[in-house]
Amino acid sequence: MAAAPVWSVDPRTGNPREQVAVEATAEEVDAAVRAAHAARGALADRTVRAAFLRTAADLLAEAQEHVIEAADAETALGPARLTGELARTDAQLRAFAEVVDEGAFLDIHIDHEDGSRTPPWPDLRRYKIPLGVVAVYAASNFPLAFSVPGGDTASALAAGCPVVVKAHPDHPATSELCASLLRRAAAQHGLPEDVLTVVHGFEAGVELVKHPLVSAAGFTGSIRGGRALFDAAAARPAPIPFHGELGSLNPVVVTEAAAAERAEQIGAGLGGSMSMGAGQFCTKPGFVLAPAGEAGDQLLKSLTETVSGTGSGVMLDHRMRDAFVQGVAERAALPDVEAPVTPGAGGEHTVSAGFLTVPAHRLAQEGPHDALLEECFGPVTVVARYDSADEITAVLSRLPGNLTATLQIATEEADGSAAELLAQLTPVAGRVLVNGWPTGVAVAPAQHHGGPYPATTSTSTSVGATAIERWLRPVSYQSTPEALLPPELREDNPQNLPRRVDGRRA
Repeated sequence: MAAAPVWSVDPRTGNPREQVAVEATAEEVDAAVRAAHAARGALADRTVRAAFLRTAADLLAEAQEHVIEAADAETALGPARLTGELARTDAQLRAFAEVVDEGAFLDIHIDHEDGSRTPPWPDLRRYKIPLGVVAVYAASNFPLAFSVPGGDTASALAAGCPVVVKAHPDHPATSELCASLLRRAAAQHGLPEDVLTVVHGFEAGVELVKHPLVSAAGFTGSIRGGRALFDAAAARPAPIPFHGELGSLNPVVVTEAAAAERAEQIGAGLGGSMSMGAGQFCTKPGFVLAPAGEAGDQLLKSLTETVSGTGSGVMLDHRMRDAFVQGVAERAALPDVEAPVTPGAGGEHTVSAGFLTVPAHRLAQEGPHDALLEECFGPVTVVARYDSADEITAVLSRLPGNLTATLQIATEEADGSAAELLAQLTPVAGRVLVNGWPTGVAVAPAQHHGGPYPATTSTSTSVGATAIERWLRPVSYQSTPEALLPPELREDNPQNLPRRVDGRRA
């Protein structure tokens, strides 16, 4: 039986562009994983790893024109958006090179022998080592920053883990181009090119997570697909960590005072955030609690003006477009749901942005309106109008886990009077914003891009320096002769690494 072809498709027309590859067979997945496994030792040198990551960034920057052209042809995200995403991808690679150079991610602890303690302490030396081969499942909506050269790949390579990427079918040509650049960067530093490999196809993705030499996985995508892979990872004879980002509603609470103070600004900001990139950001604010009454009406007027001025957009593929059109139609048909600006089909290949409104009390208990508390991928948000603080509390208590939660407050509420609302939002999400919008995730050491299930399947972040921790495990050496210790744990600290010795930072 011939292998199925992998086509690059133009989402603006739905027409195939070119055949890029063929779907990988189980045997080909096995070969890719075994080659990656054999390359583990080559990544042991931290200096080489850091240089490799920087060269990968350099090569991506040099190929910027071709990378952006390929990505735009397959995703319709536009050169401006993709230029910014490539810059972010470059920054991620360089940031992880700095993490590798600095060495704090090794989390070194040394406790010298101390017979005076009860019970006595032996000599103990602890640090973190790479898990092994990492499977990365690329995202549809970020063909660069969350795909082949993205944060999962960069952090895994920084940890010393070879990577096998399951490319997303929406941008296979971009995936192959980026993989070729990363493999060339590896070769320039004497590393096997197989420290980074790409495979295509649904079945390849299933085979990948089940492979006994795959030690961990990172995923960005749908709840349905991510949960299936998560279950497969847990059902293995030797279960592995599965760090999945699955879906997020990203709720916003607007206080009555905030709406009274700056309704026009909040409405415009919400409209811009929820329609950005055709509503295909994982941090799109998809649910808003706004006050009933005049202040809330003014906010909706501003939101209506902003969204009405948003042109139709192309989604990543026609399957997603059809799901969006169907999803908003089903939600709009629910009792007491109105559509001040009707979202849906904007044309044969496009969608139009819009929003729905509903009385908040409809969501305070289980019922058919629960669909409004589920992510609808695309340019739509749901505005629930509340009459009291009790309604806010009741609705927030029913929300699933999220990547973000946003609180819009008035100037006067910054004195601490909004603390209770902030406390209610904190258990709901991994990143809590005040007077901002969640679309935009800074690649910073203090960033956390994750959240309670179903936002993610673990407590880790996929963005920022600590994303490297997903691909490491600690090991302690007890009473081990100096000559047998890894260089990182030796007494003289030849690499000048940050560490804690006898409980004190050295």
